[in-house]
Amino acid sequence: MTSLVSVKNLSKSFPGVKALDKVHFDLRAGEVHALMGENGAGKSTLMKILAGVYQKDGGDMLLDGQPVEIESPAHAQTLAIGIVHQELHLMNHLTAAQNIFLGREPRRLGGLFLDEEKLNQDTQTLFDRLNLALSPTTTIGELTVARQQMVEIAKALSFKSRVLIMDEPTAALNNAEIDELFRIIRQLKSEGVGIVYISHKMDEIQRIADRITVMRDGCTIGTMPASTPLQQVIAMMVGRNLEQAEKHIPDTSAHEVLLEVRGLNHGRFIRNVSFSLRRGEILGFAGLMGAGRTEVARAVFGADPIDSGEVRVRGKTIPINAPIDAVRAGIGYLSEDRKQFGLATGMDVASNITLPSLRRWLKWGVFLNQSAIRSVSQKMVEKLHIKTPSLTQTAKLLSGGNQQKVVIAKWLVQDCDVLIFDEPTRGIDVGAKSEIYKLLNDLAAQGKAIIVISSELPEVLLLSHRVLVMCEGRITGEMAGDVATQESLMALATQRDAPAATMH
Repeated sequence: MTSLVSVKNLSKSFPGVKALDKVHFDLRAGEVHALMGENGAGKSTLMKILAGVYQKDGGDMLLDGQPVEIESPAHAQTLAIGIVHQELHLMNHLTAAQNIFLGREPRRLGGLFLDEEKLNQDTQTLFDRLNLALSPTTTIGELTVARQQMVEIAKALSFKSRVLIMDEPTAALNNAEIDELFRIIRQLKSEGVGIVYISHKMDEIQRIADRITVMRDGCTIGTMPASTPLQQVIAMMVGRNLEQAEKHIPDTSAHEVLLEVRGLNHGRFIRNVSFSLRRGEILGFAGLMGAGRTEVARAVFGADPIDSGEVRVRGKTIPINAPIDAVRAGIGYLSEDRKQFGLATGMDVASNITLPSLRRWLKWGVFLNQSAIRSVSQKMVEKLHIKTPSLTQTAKLLSGGNQQKVVIAKWLVQDCDVLIFDEPTRGIDVGAKSEIYKLLNDLAAQGKAIIVISSELPEVLLLSHRVLVMCEGRITGEMAGDVATQESLMALATQRDAPAATMH
């Protein structure tokens, strides 16, 4: 069978990094081909070459069996290759139709005027093809992330794409939205579109994919059916035996209470939230999207204002009006949006790691002790297995998983006693997840007090010594980690106004 697209011996290097090393990959018409690998394995680089974002250094690319050089994203579109990036490229102030045909708007009267009617008709035709209940005239900023993603897919198909690349398409979607996305993928597959699907989520891969190709360290490790056992795929991805995080719940009842929150309120987002956290404890926060978990974390950290309530650290009430107050009190916060709130993406790795603790590295109160900064940063890079060519590498050039590790490193260097991890493994591969799980357990064993907020219930259950469940801004229940189940947590997560339940 002739492949829609195939690459042979494809290579690509960046300064200090061999991103792709003689990679092989092919995509057939009417199939979903999953591309898997740890962060930094080369998946996104390969896809960006296919989409014309990067140019290859060596190797061959074939389209319908014929050699091709893809010179730019615009050239890729003319070759019927479309890509839906993990970070959506839409303009919020424009309508769906305007976004889809931006720069290609139909014109009338010799091109003098925009043909708004035809613009909306052409967009409606695309939406009808995908069975999407969307209006072409809806402003993008009014749509959910899931709906915006559907507009991105429609935009790619407006170029009559026969190859569609999807990079982590479900990262910000709930289960119902994932089902809708999969419906569209199956429909496109039935029409003969070849889909490259990049994801870390094995359950999704086995639901939607036909084949899997695994990459590691810029090389193709192998291609196999999607029915291949999970452990075999993971072993190929990581090239090593994962150290499993063991569930051990220590008795912290006699330990010092490091953090206590009393009667926290902020509009409808936080409603009379109270809890305590002891030294050596991992406290999980579970709940559905919009339950108020992140809002509580941001309020405790001083990133958002509160209407009432108090935060106590080591028994003392601390007025936290800004994040600097929280940091001085020994509280660190790993945001769910690492690029916006966790990293200075234009700065290098060493600067990001030491930024919150910069005063510590001053000589005579004036000059930065660069050798000390390099030393502590190098220790963190080695401890967290951060893949970077050097400490001077710009943070934005790291893979998502390694960016996340840099954010964790900066709070470890600051030596905060209370650490709040909001979606700590979002966008991170299975190998890095295992390392972070072990790290969190090690930190708790060292006496850190940890809050973990996660939308993945198995992750909450694996890590937490105790779990608090929220719904519509309230704590609806508390469960000991050794008795909590996904079913019991979900029941509490949908319990709107009943009194909070406690189970031990």
